[in-house]
Amino acid sequence: MDVKQLKCFAAVAEELHFGHAAQRMNMLPSTLGRQIRLLEEDVGTRLLVRSTRHVALTPAGAVLRRDARTILEQLAAAELNVRRLSKSKGSVLRIGAIDSAAVGLLPDLLCIFKEHHPDIETRLTECTSARQLQHLSAGRLDLGFVRPPVTERGLQYELLLYETLVVAMPTNHALAAKKWIDVHDIAPMHLIVPARQVRPHSYKAVMRAFAAAGEEAKIVLEAAERQTMISLVAAGIGLAIVPSWVEKLRVPGVVYRPLRVESSAENPESALGIVWCEDLPSASRELFVDLVRSHLAKKLVSSVAVNKLRRARAPAIAGRT
Repeated sequence: MDVKQLKCFAAVAEELHFGHAAQRMNMLPSTLGRQIRLLEEDVGTRLLVRSTRHVALTPAGAVLRRDARTILEQLAAAELNVRRLSKSKGSVLRIGAIDSAAVGLLPDLLCIFKEHHPDIETRLTECTSARQLQHLSAGRLDLGFVRPPVTERGLQYELLLYETLVVAMPTNHALAAKKWIDVHDIAPMHLIVPARQVRPHSYKAVMRAFAAAGEEAKIVLEAAERQTMISLVAAGIGLAIVPSWVEKLRVPGVVYRPLRVESSAENPESALGIVWCEDLPSASRELFVDLVRSHLAKKLVSSVAVNKLRRARAPAIAGRT
């Protein structure tokens, strides 16, 4: 079955008029009729009942009209994907990211993307949200991983997730025996927090957690870099509240425990999203954004399954105690 013949048949089946269908296909009615006859010979049955004034579908033609629409839509989608890949071949995708995305989210994504699209070069720049928005507006970045808000005209923002917080503490600390830490547990203790001027979002996230619990943080030091904060924890200077991705910074003498706080949806400082320029189309960027969405969707499904398993095990464990 020839694709051109199928397209001709689909046009006639939808128009039910050879003249209109011929105009749509940009060919003579006689040429269109010949394509239909060839198709009928291929399938071995009549598809149309024709007269000088009337065109109707036979039962076989009605079935083929339905299937032809699906086949042609699939062919069009395949052609679009091939064209997108062809346009992106040899291109460069410039990505900006704040540290949490650069360390916690992007390494796996960049690895997967490289496996699927080896012809697309990726360049990663780690910088603040504000600097990324400037680069995007100036056309120096194709995609950014930022904290909201994004109010610049011409930039499209999409929320990805809310990051969770953990407490970094010495391995011999009394709270290290707990699986979860409440803000009330650490309120009396010395705290190392992100530098307010350098990391305003992270600082506000910590302050919001304490305010929601009705507590006041006992700050002993502010540090700009996560590695510095964790090193100070290892030295026994205090505890630190940091995003969960910091757990990847394995420092001897330091352990991490999840912090139980109010709903993360009420904590905009922990939000992470992607942003791009609406007026600058990029096939490689679309491919990467599709990967980000599917990757996070799979992680969400996995997380839900784990939580269900934990809840199912809880009664059994409680029954044995």
